[in-house]
Amino acid sequence: MKPPVRLASTGTIIHGVSVGEVLGVSTLAGAKLIAGESGLGRIVQRLNVMEVPDVLAWVKPHELLLTTGYPLRNTPQSLGRLVADLDERGLAALAIKLGRYVDELPAEMVEQADRLGFPLILLPNDVGFDDILNQVLTDILNRQAGVLARAEEAHRALVHVVLAGGGLNEVTAEVAQLLDVAVAAVDGSGRVLATAGAPDQVAALRVSIAREGPPVLPPGPAAGPAAGPARSGPPAAASGRGRPFASVPVLAGGHHHGRIVAYSPSSAIGDSDVGILERAATVAALVITRQDAVNAVESKYRADFLRDVLTGRAGTPERVTARARAFGWDLARPVTVVVAELDPDGDERSAQDRLVSCWTAAIRRHDPRGAVAGFSHEVVAVIDAGADASRVARDAAAAFADLPPATFSTGTSRPSTGADTLPEAYSQALKAARVGRQLHGPGAVAHFDQLGVYRLLSLVNDTGELHAFVRETLGPLASDDDAENADLRRTLQALLETNLNVAETARRLHFHYNTLRYRIGKLERILGNFTGDPHLRLNLTLALHVLRMRGI
Repeated sequence: MKPPVRLASTGTIIHGVSVGEVLGVSTLAGAKLIAGESGLGRIVQRLNVMEVPDVLAWVKPHELLLTTGYPLRNTPQSLGRLVADLDERGLAALAIKLGRYVDELPAEMVEQADRLGFPLILLPNDVGFDDILNQVLTDILNRQAGVLARAEEAHRALVHVVLAGGGLNEVTAEVAQLLDVAVAAVDGSGRVLATAGAPDQVAALRVSIAREGPPVLPPGPAAGPAAGPARSGPPAAASGRGRPFASVPVLAGGHHHGRIVAYSPSSAIGDSDVGILERAATVAALVITRQDAVNAVESKYRADFLRDVLTGRAGTPERVTARARAFGWDLARPVTVVVAELDPDGDERSAQDRLVSCWTAAIRRHDPRGAVAGFSHEVVAVIDAGADASRVARDAAAAFADLPPATFSTGTSRPSTGADTLPEAYSQALKAARVGRQLHGPGAVAHFDQLGVYRLLSLVNDTGELHAFVRETLGPLASDDDAENADLRRTLQALLETNLNVAETARRLHFHYNTLRYRIGKLERILGNFTGDPHLRLNLTLALHVLRMRGI
């Protein structure tokens, strides 16, 4: 069976009457279908009469072609090819009178019509073509007028929803009332955002969406951007009466925001209903675009306020607590600051947007009263001090994992007892994230209290003084400009890590024992007698730690 007929270029529904409905008009009461029953759902939009042998040059898609066979009376063998040629040009059906010029149709023609689902109709001899033309065209025009009137009514109702400030709940409710079906608005991940309709039908629709995701059109050029039969329901009946499921995409700003899905247990969703669903999807796109704009403004206000709080510019603790409450945040309780900072890879802009979404969703699940906002290169969350920050980070990372190769590192502060200590907690979390990345690589999760000596080093605000200490302590080994000096520094690192165990260091570096002894001598000529001076060894160890924190 062919799918619901649509214009391939635009997805617009072809309005008309099906071949099965044409056979129900009074002038065709004596007509007989002799082949192509599976094509009774083909849409008839116009009629034509075959008067010339080369009629193929004059036919158009969705036509019901009427003929007495007169143009083919001298070449009956061409009847066998006629069905395939007409089907290829998108005609709806062929109706023919026998006995006057053509006595019977070739068996090959009948078999081909059945194979292609192309209806062949035998007309009674006492019916004139003009009567058929008048009655069928009148039915088509009446049908199109009715469809247009119904669509206009739906359009006015849906526009009223938008003008009245309604959301997806109001859109789905209006569609459910107009079509007497169950309706759901579903986002791109298959999450149901709004539903309307009879409770039992809504429940069945939810089950279908949860089981298979939003119903979609089968692939093919006839699909267009709107809906056809759903995966979870049977196709429309051959008579074109309708289908149980239909789904249309919600597109706005070049982005796919989800779908509007409808369900009728009586398979009553017809092509004109799908047209109304398409209008509803357009209105839903306007609602989503409007909400996105509102959310963007609100997100900016939230981010600006939280940035002021974390930098100590938001005012008194009482004022901070009061304003935070307006955003649904509780900053008066003991809290922990968590910073998620993108690792330097991938498309930073798209990754940052996704990072904000993942962390916002994770905070809503674990601490609905927690604060979360996206800054230029990071996401900052302020959550209950009793919450498991590592678990929140893992939750956000799991949702973020579908965007390779981007990753983020997470840092957690000590508990903060009030709004006035939040700036310090933010600094701790930021340092933990950056030190953790340096020590453990991208995707690290670090707590400020677990940084050890790096915690102390990170508290030195004068980075120039730290770098001067490195240069004074390591001398030429502080730079990577010379490959030999960098190699000697790695040898020094291994020696200090093994507590000057020459045998273990040689094994770790894959050196001969004598080679390592030679290198130790060279290092002592550059750095001093570090093998006999524990204070010098401490300084060298600290300098190497500072180098590992380079860029922090």
